[in-house]
Amino acid sequence: MEILENDGEIWNVALPIPLRGLYSYRLKKEYAVKALPGMRVMVKVRGRSAVGYLIKKADPDKEYPYKIKNIDALIDSESLFPDELFNFLIKAAEYYMHPIEDVLKGALPPGIDPGFVNGKIIPPKIKVKLEKSFTANKIDKDKLTLMEKRSKKRFEIFNYIQDNSPARESILKLEFKNPSSLIKRLLEDNAINADEVPVVLDTIYTQTVLRDKSPELNDEQLTGVNEICESIQKGYKGFLIHGITGSGKTEVYLHAVKRALEFDLGVIVLVPEITLTPQLVGRYRARFGDRVAVIHSQLTQTARFNQWQLLKDGKINVAIGVRSALFAPVKNLGLIIIDEEHDSSFKQEKGFPYNARDMSLLRAKLAGAVAVAGSATPSLESYNNALTGKLRLLNLKQRATEGVLPEVELINLANNRTGPHGQSIISFSLYKEIVKTLEKKEQVILFLNRRGFAPNLVCKNCGYVEMCKECSVSMTLHKRPSLLTCHYCGYKKSPPRICPECGSKDMEDTGTGTQKVEELLQELFTDAKIARLDRDTGTGRKTEQILEDVRDGKVDILVGTQMITKGHDFKGVSLVGVLQSDVGLHMPDFRASERTFQLLTQVAGRAGRGDIKGRALIQTYSPTHQAVAAAKDHNYINFANQELVFRKELGYPPFGKLAVIRLNSKHSDKVEFASNDLKDKIMEILHNNKELPIWILGPSPSPLEFIQSRFRWQIFLKSPSYLSLKQFLEKIVPLIENPPSEVRIRLDIDPVSML
Repeated sequence: MEILENDGEIWNVALPIPLRGLYSYRLKKEYAVKALPGMRVMVKVRGRSAVGYLIKKADPDKEYPYKIKNIDALIDSESLFPDELFNFLIKAAEYYMHPIEDVLKGALPPGIDPGFVNGKIIPPKIKVKLEKSFTANKIDKDKLTLMEKRSKKRFEIFNYIQDNSPARESILKLEFKNPSSLIKRLLEDNAINADEVPVVLDTIYTQTVLRDKSPELNDEQLTGVNEICESIQKGYKGFLIHGITGSGKTEVYLHAVKRALEFDLGVIVLVPEITLTPQLVGRYRARFGDRVAVIHSQLTQTARFNQWQLLKDGKINVAIGVRSALFAPVKNLGLIIIDEEHDSSFKQEKGFPYNARDMSLLRAKLAGAVAVAGSATPSLESYNNALTGKLRLLNLKQRATEGVLPEVELINLANNRTGPHGQSIISFSLYKEIVKTLEKKEQVILFLNRRGFAPNLVCKNCGYVEMCKECSVSMTLHKRPSLLTCHYCGYKKSPPRICPECGSKDMEDTGTGTQKVEELLQELFTDAKIARLDRDTGTGRKTEQILEDVRDGKVDILVGTQMITKGHDFKGVSLVGVLQSDVGLHMPDFRASERTFQLLTQVAGRAGRGDIKGRALIQTYSPTHQAVAAAKDHNYINFANQELVFRKELGYPPFGKLAVIRLNSKHSDKVEFASNDLKDKIMEILHNNKELPIWILGPSPSPLEFIQSRFRWQIFLKSPSYLSLKQFLEKIVPLIENPPSEVRIRLDIDPVSML
């Protein structure tokens, strides 16, 4: 840190204050050569010290009607962001009309911010753990021959280091049993050199990862690999891989990564949820060793900082993670992969509301890199981009293992209301198929997108339903321990034995959750080994243990939520059952059909991925609905074409742009008044800008009106073009930045959730 004096050039600085925009501060001339965009500075805001970011130099000819304050200090000796990443973050902030400082800060690892004591900067206290890393020296053939004769294991370790330099000590201990003494001898013989590097800390994926080789690719995979690899290093190009479940999309990604690394280019791989895709991370590490950094929220603060520093320094050049990995400071970025690109979890709902799928294309374009998005059920936005030529469409229509897609059968619950023991969860048809599957020593997956034991606790006498006191939703009953839980705010309480409304003791759980399914399965299949995978069974290593048990054949029936649909390759699963396929079909959301089709197709695709033929049974009350019928036939094209017609008629994405203004308050009357008042002001602005094609929908209460003790309203804005929408939003942003007392207002461009 260097304290600065008066006079010098003026910079635009982004500050952590509610008002959008940049602020002008003066930087002393002698420090100008050290100043770079992306560096942090200390400035005064209303008499208090604050950290800001240098964005760009101000126009030197601009005249200011006020006195320009001085920058008090430079905090960093270099920019925290590579030029390419910094430019991308600025563009992303502009696209979503979000404060730049918030975007820049969100791209940094936690714990990097300095503190202040009496106006002085206190650097962050982050202890970077180090480990040894080894490189091989050149050795003549005679010495190599002698080494092999004296110690075959020492010779193997030397060859490994030679083939995988630099090789970390932690990786060598995974690959070889007790290698320390042999490594010491290699150092004494000057066969290898040692260095100290930051530890690649990963608290989840600690199991041994053995190196592997690529399997032989089929013709479709080869075509895709060749097209993508030929584009790398030639500038921006976007691809969409539409590959059926089990078609080997990951192997195509791996070949593309290999080509990028051959050109010394960096790679970012985005996945929906890192804890749900251990196989994917394992495959990348098996292919590329410790050149892979895994970015996720379950790492410690020190670990996340280490990963960030290693990537920024270019010591690791492959970053795998969830949506925030898009902001990884990868050097010489040449390739971005978006796996399961259709997944809604790529959209950040809190804070900076960006969509990592869309922004990955922007970052790739700015970096001159290749972007590869892939899915068995592409989002309609991406599919339409492929149809219009914005993305190059690559099709993988056959399974990589030469297997076939599972046969899908619909079970109409209107005609199959009860099953064994008179219950209504598992129909007789599904029950009989489970029995047959278990008799063949094959595995079963049962999918239900509701966790807990039962969604409702109801009084049979008066109809009272136990609701969350903080949210306008019913509380879900859980067992082990017995608790009522709100899945929106986390509020918990013991279930009442008598009705609080009428005093009746006739309280009954209604509906079905995964815990109830697990309990029923234990009654129906007493000899079967049953496991459950949802948010309640644990995360991280606990989740991985359940998945390992399924892969190892230690589980006969796995029941779970969406967690079992993503990225898993269970060779022994021959039967998939969907218990309630209609749960999300009739939500107040124009994407409800698309999400249902994607979910059913993805979960059905878990069956028959090995040598055994797969089968999927979908229990439904809506067998003729286009989403369900198309999923039965594995017919994405038919579903997409029908849905695109519907979207075009109504002007919904991908044929129109949406923005939503969300308002919330602890007081229902205040948020309602603020919503209507804001609507009136917006309509007045629209009246004065009649040339802009803007449609206003609302205001109205959100479908989930009361969440976490706050009442929620929303106003939707729709336009056929982003430019028109943004031009209009720029005129109403001042209204959003100055909300009434006790009301919060938030702008979300390209919303994914309508709730």
